[in-house]
Amino acid sequence: MTATLTRGAERLHAAFARAQAEGRAAFIPFMTAGYPTAEAFPAVADALLSQADILEVGLPYSDPLGDGPTIQRASEQALAGGTSTRRTLELVGALRQRHDQPIVVMTYVNPIYAVGPREFMRLAQEAGVDGLILPDLPPDQDIEIADLAAEHGLAVTFLIAPTSTPERVRLVAEACTGFLYAVSVTGVTGAREGAALGEVPAMLALARQHARVPIAVGFGVKDRQTAHQVAQVADGVVVGSAFINAIAGGQDVAALAADIAAGCRRD
Repeated sequence: MTATLTRGAERLHAAFARAQAEGRAAFIPFMTAGYPTAEAFPAVADALLSQADILEVGLPYSDPLGDGPTIQRASEQALAGGTSTRRTLELVGALRQRHDQPIVVMTYVNPIYAVGPREFMRLAQEAGVDGLILPDLPPDQDIEIADLAAEHGLAVTFLIAPTSTPERVRLVAEACTGFLYAVSVTGVTGAREGAALGEVPAMLALARQHARVPIAVGFGVKDRQTAHQVAQVADGVVVGSAFINAIAGGQDVAALAADIAAGCRRD
């Protein structure tokens, strides 16, 4: 994989650096593209971007093995409403016209291959995507995707978990060009009861021995309190299911985003 620092990587690193300079972890909200509908998604994304340092947009997929029931249901609803891979990138392109913050797309590899890797990267670059989060792509098994991403100015992010071996942590940390995504718990996405930290500090200590990029933590972060816990040890805080649950419950997403963003401040 090329070691060139891409346009997207530069923008992502700058966002983390700005948050660091302000004494906080970067706030990275997640929302499934096309949820709750393709028509309503832009307003939801605007609300999140009013507080976000970086926005993570989930590309709806029919078999999201790493996602819990909340995001799975959101993907199913978005797909039923006609949000395809190309439509996702169109929605991101529209957001890019209104917002300057970096936008990353979380996608499984099958949608990339369905469109064609080079065509997917071309469309992502045209839409103004800054990076890709690739939850089911081991970085040592398909360097074509990462190389094509870099060729089109996109950063790549891979995931580690508490169950990752030291060798796997090293491999993944060295392969990331955008940021490293550390999963706080073993299992799938979703808001959980209890503390968010668990084995996170030890996992991050190991990852920092090898990572040349910022490290964000997600899975299980659901409110201001859990975001604050994670912000003390991570460079970024990712929150997703809490916002999807808020939409489903008719809650004010903008208010929740502001509250969680406030929790990202360090002591």
